[in-house]
Amino acid sequence: MRLLRAPALGFALSSVVIVSAAFFTATPVRCEALILIDADSGKVLRAENATYPWYPASTTKLMTLYVTLSAIRDKRITMDTLFTVSQNAAMQAPTKMGFPVGTQVTVDNALKMMMVKSANDMAVLLAEGIDGSVDDFAQEMTETAHRLGMSESSFVNPNGLPADGQIVSARDLAMLARALLHDFSDYSFYWHIPAIKWGRRVVRNYNPLLGRYAGADGMKTGFICASGFNLVATAQRDNKRLIAVVLGAPSGGARAMKAAEMLESGFHQNPLAWLTPSLGTVDALKPMDSAPMDLKDQMCGGHRKRAPAEDEDIDADNTGQSAADMIQQHSILLSALRAPTDPVLLSDLGPVMPVVVYTGPTRTQAEIANLQALPEADGAAPKKKSKSKAADKPASTKSAAVKPAEPAADKSAAKPAAAKPAAKKPAASGKSASTSQ
Repeated sequence: MRLLRAPALGFALSSVVIVSAAFFTATPVRCEALILIDADSGKVLRAENATYPWYPASTTKLMTLYVTLSAIRDKRITMDTLFTVSQNAAMQAPTKMGFPVGTQVTVDNALKMMMVKSANDMAVLLAEGIDGSVDDFAQEMTETAHRLGMSESSFVNPNGLPADGQIVSARDLAMLARALLHDFSDYSFYWHIPAIKWGRRVVRNYNPLLGRYAGADGMKTGFICASGFNLVATAQRDNKRLIAVVLGAPSGGARAMKAAEMLESGFHQNPLAWLTPSLGTVDALKPMDSAPMDLKDQMCGGHRKRAPAEDEDIDADNTGQSAADMIQQHSILLSALRAPTDPVLLSDLGPVMPVVVYTGPTRTQAEIANLQALPEADGAAPKKKSKSKAADKPASTKSAAVKPAEPAADKSAAKPAAAKPAAKKPAASGKSASTSQ
């Protein structure tokens, strides 16, 4: 009887494990969505909740970039095309450049500011300049996403500020990153600019992997309270290029370490990888019919000493918080079938050569060189304290009363005639005000 009971007990335990695994596969247990793919083949190397609907936050700007580059390819605009800051663009919540209404910016400079500083006003500037309105541009974004196979994605604004209909998944973002690499490789410069220089002020790219993880060359970070900390990262070593997507990380440092650990496992051949089942290709993953995960309480609830912000990676580097996040990440036990991770994945940030940005028409190389030669401002610019719900304010919030002035060092920029905002109230910014957060 003992010989018969042992196999039966083993079968029962196996059944419990299988049922439990199925349950936890369908339900995000760590409030994170992850995917790692090979950029060339689209093969999925790792996936956790990869098709779970998620709020994209500023990773939205990758689609804004794709649509803008498509407009350039189709000769609807050029890099030198001038767009004008509208009242709607000026009203966007931080992070933004804060140019006065009527300021003109080239497509080239707007893209640099949007991708490095994650400037919400520059995303709206591009949307309105290309399609006339945020609503029409958002429709083009959604149509483009579906054409690329991003079946779970929908967009209502170009910058990722909170909105109910602004939805993606880790799978869809990996497909978007792959499309950018394939369709617009000649423009890869835009997603790995290390820093920009506006007047005397230098702003580092918010992507914490650039300059710190070997081979990292893109793409975009994002954060709102409902989404947590998001990151789409690309890296290349030898002839192998990988794409990692992390959604819902608890902090900027944790987001960076998770992406680095995923990339590292993908670059190092695992001798036991043949034991794990194939996950197929990214486009073959089945979408999940569910409402997006809302992390507002975890990210910005009353237990937080302060509300986090998009640029927390910069804060972390200055306060040492990122080091604590690294220790926390390495305390997590890795699967026995996954290659061990190098304990030192992210090096210290070194000096960078910032790319000059400016307002007005395209400058000559000599003029740009003069701007590059301007001495950098002493110390970091003073940071505004985040209000408790600042990261969850919709794009249509009435905050247009404050108009940051242009840096004194760049007064040579041509000032447009319409330098003052119109007296009448701007039109609503479309569906971006619709949010359950």
